[in-house]
Amino acid sequence: MVDPIVVEDRGPARIIRLNRPEALNAVNAPLRRAFVAAMDAARHDPAVAAVVVTGTGDRAFCAGQDIDEAAGLATAPAVAAWLTGMRDLYQSVRDMDKPTVAAFNGLAAGAGMQIGLACDLRVGYPEMRFGQPEVRAGLASIVGSWFLAQYVGAGVNAELSLSGELIPGERAHALGLLTRLVPQADVLDSALAEAARLAAMPATAYRLTKRRLREMTQPGFDAAYRAGLEAQREAYAAGEPQRAMAALLARRRRG
Repeated sequence: MVDPIVVEDRGPARIIRLNRPEALNAVNAPLRRAFVAAMDAARHDPAVAAVVVTGTGDRAFCAGQDIDEAAGLATAPAVAAWLTGMRDLYQSVRDMDKPTVAAFNGLAAGAGMQIGLACDLRVGYPEMRFGQPEVRAGLASIVGSWFLAQYVGAGVNAELSLSGELIPGERAHALGLLTRLVPQADVLDSALAEAARLAAMPATAYRLTKRRLREMTQPGFDAAYRAGLEAQREAYAAGEPQRAMAALLARRRRG
């Protein structure tokens, strides 16, 4: 079986790569578990000075939640377990006390966008697509809208969260959602250079600053998770995600 996460060390930086290219690196339960474990290992490895998160292939960093998995959630406990797993995934990035840089090698949608926004910096390219398409799959945009609110104003947040529109990297950079905009071929090298730059900072000062930033935002993140749990339970009880995802899967099968 192919590992859903591939880890590679480049000098003092560790690359953690989402590795489901056949599914556009979409997040499912095995990937969630492997990602959290990889982040925890990097956090506690003294040889790792920084982490770069990227995806396999040139089409997607991460297309979001795996639709095949999400469409099959039939009970409230299953929805709760799924959302708790997603919370743990994002929290593993937030808890990293070393520099984290997202290298957007392609589409960053939904959970992919949120993984990137949990990182310290984000590197992308003009033609990539970026956004929060949950509403189009029948899901409420709750945790995603919280992440967006850390970077953009209410008007842009409402536009992206309510429309599910995917915007190009050029606009994401102009909005401050991307830190650096480079040619697609340079994304990973640029992200590694950013990671090295941050890793050269005094480590204790960096760690303490990250801790304070996390402390300031943790109550909001926790509240968003709780609100998301209630909202998705209601959405699934209404049957909208099941219908929307079934239609998406049918279109996928038709090609």
